[in-house]
Amino acid sequence: MLPFTIEKVTSVEAAIAAASSGRRLIAGGTTLIDLMRDEVEQPEHLVDINALPLSEIRVDRSDLVIGALARMADVAAHPDVQRLQPLIAESLIEGASPQLRNMASIGGNLLQRVRCPYFRMLDAACNKRTPGSGCAAVDGLNVGHAILGTSDHCVATHPSDVAVALVALDATMRVKGPEGERSFPVAELFRLPGDTPHLEHTLLPGELILEVRIPGGPNSRRARYLKVRDRASYEFALVSAAAALDVADGVIREARLAVGGVGTRPWRMRAVEAALTGKAPDRHVVQAAARLAVEGARPLSGNHYKLELLPRTIVRAFEMTGGIA
Repeated sequence: MLPFTIEKVTSVEAAIAAASSGRRLIAGGTTLIDLMRDEVEQPEHLVDINALPLSEIRVDRSDLVIGALARMADVAAHPDVQRLQPLIAESLIEGASPQLRNMASIGGNLLQRVRCPYFRMLDAACNKRTPGSGCAAVDGLNVGHAILGTSDHCVATHPSDVAVALVALDATMRVKGPEGERSFPVAELFRLPGDTPHLEHTLLPGELILEVRIPGGPNSRRARYLKVRDRASYEFALVSAAAALDVADGVIREARLAVGGVGTRPWRMRAVEAALTGKAPDRHVVQAAARLAVEGARPLSGNHYKLELLPRTIVRAFEMTGGIA
């Protein structure tokens, strides 16, 4: 690890000023410190933001509001989260080991860097780490890489589990920067790689995530997160699905679905949702709808299996909600 300095700030304004001057903000540090050890990241100045008043978890009417510095473990164990949005709690528990959940913040989780092995290998081509250098994964080891939203310049999957659940639930986020505050859907935080994969999110220079807001709704209680991975103890998703259903009078009134482990960002499955809405909650209906999930997919040499695994995971996730006969 290369030498660096660290300072502590106690106000949002001071954090924004520090970020605007090019210094790197750090909270749990579970990604950044790891990458600094590998010298993938080489910041000279870090700013500790853990003293900022952004850890509150509260209920605002029917919405659940989570501060950006709330720890994953605290959010997953919070009674209001488990009562109102069990999908969020489940995705957090599935997302990391207990040690990481105790350290990692919600804001940091959403901004974590990719887990493509070539990103961490300094002698490998990686457009995300070194723009213009190429993508070693396209013709290399790509078993775990994306099949949706890829480009010739990057095929890395987005690693966050809770981001998949937040996208499925139409969560929004509030940020603040030098130009003031703004709010937007969490789904709009993540960029497609295109020909600029080194640009991963839509935050403007100096902007700080303040909180995430998850709207309540009739499908919140009947929602589950299913993560398929190589080992149960701690691993990133090969395929995951956040599924939610609102069923009444024998009809699916609304379906929500986002998937992970297959896209370069958390991937909302609008076509599958539309195919389910208004239909009977029947397994055959879900199976037919789930096949729409792989339309437009671009598998690589090592991950054709995801074309089969993704629809199966979606069907199982909807079954787990308890709303499918």
